[in-house]
Amino acid sequence: MKSILITGANIVNEGKITRLDILIQDGVFYNVGPDLSNFDADLKIDANGKYIFPGLIDDQVHFREPGLTHKADIYTESKAAVAGGITSYMEMPNTVPQAVTLELLEDKFKIASEKSLVNYSFFFGATNDNIEEILKVDPENVCGIKVFQGSSTGNMLVDNPKSLDRIFSECKLIIATHSENDNIIKANLEKYKSEFGEDIPVKYHPKIRSAEACYDASKKVVDMARKYGSRLHVLHISTAKEVGLFDNRLPLEEKRITAEACIHHLWFSEEDYAEKGNFIKWNPAVKTAHDRDSILKGVLDGNIDVIATDHAPHTIEEKSRPYSAAPSGGPLVQHSLVAMLDLYHQGKIRLDQITEKMCHNPAILFEIDKRGYIRPGYHADLVIVDLDNPWKVEKENILSKCGWSPFEGHTFKSKVTHTIVSGHLAYENGTFHEEQKGQRLKFSRKLL
Repeated sequence: MKSILITGANIVNEGKITRLDILIQDGVFYNVGPDLSNFDADLKIDANGKYIFPGLIDDQVHFREPGLTHKADIYTESKAAVAGGITSYMEMPNTVPQAVTLELLEDKFKIASEKSLVNYSFFFGATNDNIEEILKVDPENVCGIKVFQGSSTGNMLVDNPKSLDRIFSECKLIIATHSENDNIIKANLEKYKSEFGEDIPVKYHPKIRSAEACYDASKKVVDMARKYGSRLHVLHISTAKEVGLFDNRLPLEEKRITAEACIHHLWFSEEDYAEKGNFIKWNPAVKTAHDRDSILKGVLDGNIDVIATDHAPHTIEEKSRPYSAAPSGGPLVQHSLVAMLDLYHQGKIRLDQITEKMCHNPAILFEIDKRGYIRPGYHADLVIVDLDNPWKVEKENILSKCGWSPFEGHTFKSKVTHTIVSGHLAYENGTFHEEQKGQRLKFSRKLL
């Protein structure tokens, strides 16, 4: 493994921006300090004027493999991720087959070991009837358990009260939830179908998958977690009201109940449906500008702990269908960091806050072993960014297999120039070095 010396960059790490050099040896940060230029290294990178962040950790992606590889696969989406500065991801279980047994979960780990260009872990999927299998999951080798409260693939809707009680009372892993009340959604959908048939205008998506449906389900799981002392992580908060469910008084290390915001809920609002249509159709739905702004405030105030993508590609043909037949989700890993850097350029968030929410906090929350920081002895995951290098998102430079992006046509102000994964230069100014694959994430669990 090559040693790498990076000089002259501004390092955004642990609440500070400091001009330091970085020496990487044997896959770890060997030294971080002033003027390390006298050290020998196999590869030297002059990062003068650029900014270095720890590698991003995305705690919610759907890479579609196995079974849905016409949309995406672990190789293509990890390639898009590494170009966007993401060095580790946690992938969801609603593939085909669903990862609801230990054997099927390990099948996904094997695929990733052969194909993923970045580090990886996979959530184990909960159902109404697999609690015994859930209790066998090794907390040091698996990121968490995923519970769908809103309709999902196959039988992964967990709506049996006895099943939920057992999961929350007996499971010692992080329980990550997609929180939407399915009964409220179904009633709303029938109302709009009676008016419009199957071709409902997409602008009604946030009325169907409503703020009420989100808040009701999120409050239910928060109350259950408080009752049982569970370790709960509520994914993709989409409403202003939900933000108030989460505490900002405790340090993250002491929280038992945490929350995530996603890029699309921080960027888009219901006003964008007129232009973007189904291409910003997500579950939970993008809602009002007030919801969007309140979610960002929750991020900044500490109610919401991490920023992720919920990267979930579908083909252009699938997204072009009428509303009721068009699936929800979209590709975001390639553009998540540069989108947040645009918010920085707009004065809405600081660089150190981006690092906290996309690098440090996912590592703290999931207790990932020696990642998420630029520290001697930690795995060398980092991204180098040119803050003043505008580029336009066009079909020709979109890397996700689906071939489209909700950001298509937008010019970002910043560009990722290099990404290092576990000490390997995986991405360099548009060139990919694929001879080394990512590593399986390990977890040093103390909170569970």
